[in-house]
Amino acid sequence: MTETTVSATMTGTTVGATGATGATTTRTPELPQVTDADFATAVLGADRPVLVEFMADWCGPCRQLLPVLHALDSASEGRFTVVRIDADRNPGAVARYGVLSLPALFVFDRGEPVHSQVGARPLARLRRDLEHVLPL
Repeated sequence: MTETTVSATMTGTTVGATGATGATTTRTPELPQVTDADFATAVLGADRPVLVEFMADWCGPCRQLLPVLHALDSASEGRFTVVRIDADRNPGAVARYGVLSLPALFVFDRGEPVHSQVGARPLARLRRDLEHVLPL
């Protein structure tokens, strides 16, 4: 019998499969992180739509959502940007947008929030939820 382990980390995504034959690890680049200090420039001043995940290191559903966000980012082909903001370290943005639960996803277009939702979802469901506000 072969045992398989898949893991995701917050500082870059590490997806690995380990089994009887050894281990394989693939590392994908980390999604950009924004802060209160650069939120206005990176998100509100962006020249394309931006999907922002409000997250925290301790948030299990945030970790579950990370591979889904990587998949969206990979498929974006530059049509939109995906970024993350640590809710614990950036209380200004959390308060400004009324974030009460994590993960919270916001889509900003031309400096305005045009969509928000809370909770982790599988990729297919998230794509359906966002197709009216992002060029998917």
